[in-house]
Amino acid sequence: MSNNVTTNATTSVTTPTNIATIAIHGGAGTILRSAMNTAQEKAYHDALNEILSAGQKILADGGSALDAVACAVSMLEDCPLFNAGKGAVYTHAGTHELDAAIMDGATLDAGAIANVEHVRNPILAARAVMEHSEHILLVGAGAEAFVAQHGVQMVEPDYFHTEARHAQWLRARDQEGMLLLDHDAASQAASEAASELEIDIAPIDPDNKFGTVGAVAVDMHGNLAAATSTGGITNKRVGRVGDSPLIGAGCYANNRTAAISATGTGEAFMRTVAAYDISARMEYAGQSLQDAAQQVVMDLLPRYKGRGGLIAIDAHGNVTLPFNTEGMYRGFAKVGEAPVTAIYK
Repeated sequence: MSNNVTTNATTSVTTPTNIATIAIHGGAGTILRSAMNTAQEKAYHDALNEILSAGQKILADGGSALDAVACAVSMLEDCPLFNAGKGAVYTHAGTHELDAAIMDGATLDAGAIANVEHVRNPILAARAVMEHSEHILLVGAGAEAFVAQHGVQMVEPDYFHTEARHAQWLRARDQEGMLLLDHDAASQAASEAASELEIDIAPIDPDNKFGTVGAVAVDMHGNLAAATSTGGITNKRVGRVGDSPLIGAGCYANNRTAAISATGTGEAFMRTVAAYDISARMEYAGQSLQDAAQQVVMDLLPRYKGRGGLIAIDAHGNVTLPFNTEGMYRGFAKVGEAPVTAIYK
């Protein structure tokens, strides 16, 4: 298979056999090729490649899809380029509230957390809920107390601070009623954040950047897994929860169909149960992975003002990465092949 990706709004790769594969995303939105310089592009491609390579190695060594997506998303959370973990945005009150979910396609076991403020890697907390709790979704202080008992690393809230996100929040707060979707970093805020990385972060339209991160994978045994994590919406109301920690909306995995992780206007993904809808179209209507994902992203979501995209993979290693915005940070890696990353349409 060629490592070239057609950089349009529906990137799809098809293989006839079961090949261990991982795909990741770092948010979708108005990502401007004309405004991005070589250093900015390189920073994103390097980050995506590093994360894909780590997940790819787990799969190559015979590891599970669940381990691969947990590793990939935890690395995305640790990278301030993205709105999850260290790069999380601010609420209206100047705090951080983080959400995440993970799902095992072999068993339909799932775990999720929402509105946590002290968890370094929310995706690892979601996995702890899945593996050690009889519940699927825990929130707030109760979630933090539970996952701390199971070894998940806790941090002080100032761990999540970045200058760009703080400056972005101040501007949003000063414009009464303004909500910036997810980690909408405009050019000025992006440049400020870049001081920590010694690069300029890509210019983003401040009203059209959807900053969820996620990963999907299939392992050598044909098992699927999905994981999604986010810092939410800049200047969001305290207590707001989007689609990311909701099984079937922003995250879903089922070995019979596919593993899906979404990014975009969360309320639209919630209304349409977008991730599960792809699975249902495949299982009940016999659609292919690519057709199901294409119809949900390009036809269904726009009816409800839904902008964004998703990554999806099936048990045969087929991958699709559709989005209806100007760009989406994304990539995939098949075992034995070089990772492929892309940003624009």
